[in-house]
Amino acid sequence: MNVSDRMSAPAVTIPPRTPVGEVARQMSEYGIGSVVVTEGGALRGIVTDRDLALRALAGGLDMDEPVDAVMTSPVVTVKATDDIHEAYRTFRRTGVRRLPVLNGNQVVGMLTVDDLLMDVFQRVADLLGPVAWSVLEEPPGPPS
Repeated sequence: MNVSDRMSAPAVTIPPRTPVGEVARQMSEYGIGSVVVTEGGALRGIVTDRDLALRALAGGLDMDEPVDAVMTSPVVTVKATDDIHEAYRTFRRTGVRRLPVLNGNQVVGMLTVDDLLMDVFQRVADLLGPVAWSVLEEPPGPPS
């Protein structure tokens, strides 16, 4: 399974000069925890809800300041064609919770830890399905 099978698409992107307050409004409107900062189609950074809280709000930054003042750069990414297990390793190795997904140099989606949790739940459900049916057909306990 590839990363593209589990990612959310498209990623919400903003230009680097977008005011911090506008970024917060967009994140609230879309119900997301991060936006990708792009310029001319190229990835420049990522802004997470944590960046807004710690760098902007706690830092006393004016909400009209451009978002490039609080964005994280460089950005850890994965490729759309990467195997999903590579994404698991990347999350574990880097400690980030969101990975922009690239096709070449273009951002095509976002993969989050929550997306991988859903993958794990699906795998467990697939594994337990046959076990559950066998229990329903033959209840646990000594054979009758």
